[in-house]
Amino acid sequence: MRSIEINQESLVADLSAMIRCASVNTFGVATDIGAEAAMADLYENMLRDLGLEIGSCEVTAGRRNVWGVLKGSGEGPTILLAGHMDTVGIDGYENPFEPIVKDGRIYGRGSCDMKAGLAAYLEVVRYLQRSGTTLSGDLIIAGVIDEEHAMAGSRDFGINGPKVDCAIVAEPSLLQISAAHKGQVLVTMKTKGLAAHSSMPDKGRNAVYHMAAVVGRLQEYANDLAVHDADPVCGKPSFNVGAIRGGDNACSVPDYCEIDIDRRTIPGESTAQVMQELEVVLEQVKEAVPDLICEIGEPYLDLPPLDTKMDDPVAMAMVEACTNVLGQVSVSAFPGSTDAPNFGCPAIICGPGDLAQCHSLNEYVAIDQIENAVRIYVHAIQSMQTDQ
Repeated sequence: MRSIEINQESLVADLSAMIRCASVNTFGVATDIGAEAAMADLYENMLRDLGLEIGSCEVTAGRRNVWGVLKGSGEGPTILLAGHMDTVGIDGYENPFEPIVKDGRIYGRGSCDMKAGLAAYLEVVRYLQRSGTTLSGDLIIAGVIDEEHAMAGSRDFGINGPKVDCAIVAEPSLLQISAAHKGQVLVTMKTKGLAAHSSMPDKGRNAVYHMAAVVGRLQEYANDLAVHDADPVCGKPSFNVGAIRGGDNACSVPDYCEIDIDRRTIPGESTAQVMQELEVVLEQVKEAVPDLICEIGEPYLDLPPLDTKMDDPVAMAMVEACTNVLGQVSVSAFPGSTDAPNFGCPAIICGPGDLAQCHSLNEYVAIDQIENAVRIYVHAIQSMQTDQ
């Protein structure tokens, strides 16, 4: 395979423009969706400037996925290069949207997570075009919304987007390969009480006390999962209560209390199974608290585990590509959750940047890692779609 030369100037310019385009996720609070919309407009225009066939789909009001298609002959697999356009918040971050290029790094919110990947995809297309590479299948470059919250963008793309045969997702992995990660089920549980004056607590029903009983049993449930049989790649499932809200003031018996929970699943587990387990927990609490009223909401994030087999063509192509470009390859489960399972196809996570930099107040990515990411993606695409 010929040497893959990278246009660092265009790569840095693209990533800098994306950093300047603030696209902070509102995390379900419909206050300002203009930021994500501006990023979608920017990335769509970048894809259009490359001459790609443009598509988009509004997922929720004012928030849309965008993609571009580099057409192939139609005989080979359709490969998706996908990444999210949103970022986490900026509280405490000084000048988060002013990119700084220093010591071989690019600093700024979203630089690592994961606009570096989106920039790398653009350079992949430029290289394929200027090298005269003819692909046997379509290459689709997609930017999706809402990964940092409920992954609504990838979920919608998997249903309403163009059909794909495999995907590469450039979440920051230090260019190491992940073919698997745990699933994630996020659910709110709410106890209902009866309000009364705190001087007459017997006249009410304390929802906080009832939730305390639920949380106590959930702790036992978490302990049970800690000794669960482990998946050979993803390890053991887990459970966490991450937030609690309830009551209005100290002088009232609270009539509501709610918690947000996070259940990580491993291959072989299903969301239906998780919901049934939670129902069993509530039944056990009701034995001790007969007047318990507790509702389990529908999951606001329902992500299955990623479980791509290493003998799948995209996995083999990425292993070969990383070995060719880096001289070595490491394969492990990805620590967090990603959009990858929602695309409904075999998917591999491999991207520039260190996960430790994500969500930090000094976010950065190394430029040479973005360049090597381009080389890896080009190598893998050509392996799957050409004889070059």
